[in-house]
Amino acid sequence: MTITKEQLKAIAPVSDKSVETFLPYINKYADGLDTPKAFAAFIANVLHESGCFRYVHELASGEAYEGRLDLGNVNAGDGKRFKGRGLIQVTGRANYSTISKDWYGDDMLLKNPDLLATPENAVRSAYWFWHSRNLTPIAESGDFVKVVKRINGGLNHFDERKKYYDKALEVLS
Repeated sequence: MTITKEQLKAIAPVSDKSVETFLPYINKYADGLDTPKAFAAFIANVLHESGCFRYVHELASGEAYEGRLDLGNVNAGDGKRFKGRGLIQVTGRANYSTISKDWYGDDMLLKNPDLLATPENAVRSAYWFWHSRNLTPIAESGDFVKVVKRINGGLNHFDERKKYYDKALEVLS
């Protein structure tokens, strides 16, 4: 499924510059998100996680992730080094390692985590996260709560995500 500039702007308050920067990659990598339900769930979470494409780095320092073994942060400084990046805020040494092996076959992203913050990789990483968590079937079932929990670990800012989701379903259907 692809989305137009007009559709994206009807869903959320996104700047023209952000649309020009991210929309080509959103459409380029959208394979597997072929229905309004799946795409709406994806774009709603991307919009929230990135502040409507304003942020490709987590605003917090990442210190809260220090020593988080569930994220693979086993070395001093891993929390800050592997804080959230990309449009879905991929977080933690383990995720950076996995995505790096998937994309490059090596540890390139462990050596240069800021690569996830480039516009193309910010979008690619959001799709990588989505597909690696097998979220399309959950989205297709209409269980938006479960999608949000898989992305966020909880229901933080659920109302905003749901507002974008509902609007995306309306615009894309």
